[in-house]
Amino acid sequence: MPAAATATAVEHGGGPRPRGPARRAAARRLLWTGSAVAALAVAVVLSLAVGSRTIAPSAVYDALLHGGDGPAAQVVRTMRVPRTVLAVLVGAALGMAGCVMQGLTRNPIAEPGILGVSQGAALGVVLAIAYTGAHTLTDYVWFAFVGAGAAGVAVYLVAARGRDGATPVKLALAGAAVNALLYSVVAGVLTTRAATLDEFRFWQVGSVAGRDAEVIGQVWPFLALGALLVLVVARGLDSLALGEDMARGLGQNVAAVRITGGVGATVLTGAGVAAAGPIAFVGLAVPHVARALVGADHRRLLPMSALLGPVALLVSDVIGRIVIPPGEVPAGVMTALIGAPFLVALVRGKRVSA
Repeated sequence: MPAAATATAVEHGGGPRPRGPARRAAARRLLWTGSAVAALAVAVVLSLAVGSRTIAPSAVYDALLHGGDGPAAQVVRTMRVPRTVLAVLVGAALGMAGCVMQGLTRNPIAEPGILGVSQGAALGVVLAIAYTGAHTLTDYVWFAFVGAGAAGVAVYLVAARGRDGATPVKLALAGAAVNALLYSVVAGVLTTRAATLDEFRFWQVGSVAGRDAEVIGQVWPFLALGALLVLVVARGLDSLALGEDMARGLGQNVAAVRITGGVGATVLTGAGVAAAGPIAFVGLAVPHVARALVGADHRRLLPMSALLGPVALLVSDVIGRIVIPPGEVPAGVMTALIGAPFLVALVRGKRVSA
């Protein structure tokens, strides 16, 4: 570009505009982002309209904007709206948490359970049901969240001991060890208290059904906090992908990135698991799909994961409502049934990057 044109570009836009491959890549990312937003909108409409009783989109629109006391309006407002909102929040949380954990550990098969968060939440629920008399989701959601946070902190403290600190390998090993320990405690409690097992199974299966606005009100502030923390370290995660030495050379505080990102991912996973139970596949596979669409830059990857996570969870939930009428298959079961073959197909097709 001539000097005069370059000066003009700098004056009006901050630098030369991307040309050729860079411009095409930017257009492609914009196209995929718009497609993801459209897919999320369609998934929300399906979640509000489809179920054991199908409701026309026009009736959904009237129920949301014009009120009404008819049966369809009551179903939409009191049952499907909270279910859909919670699925959007939990799906976004798990998608971002999985993305951050894969970035922190530089492990393409990392997922929210790697830090022991899911098992910590399970222990919190079991102890709440067994020893505090908690019998509803709103009663034990806080115990689940505290258990998840405590497990994440314990894993990091174990991994941080030693000369090299919390390396990816040590985080994975510490997560496996803490998971095994917590699972044994959960199993021990459940084998001695049959009533606890019956109530725990409702939560453990992983579902967004039966949750109300009170649960959403309890967890959304934590989801917002976790999202803020992981977005703050997006650039640091990009540097970590080049290796710790290179990240330090680029001026990144590796310890701060790991702590902030780990806390953010723990908060996201803990709140999501506390509200909906353990949901498989979303945190593992959604970041891979997002990476295939918009690349490895976490400033784009995290928002795309936040868009695709709810799509995966909502579509799985809708399919679970209609696959064996008049009953339902919980969303956590459907995500595993749908997601596992899809992830295998992606890996075999070599469209998933590490």
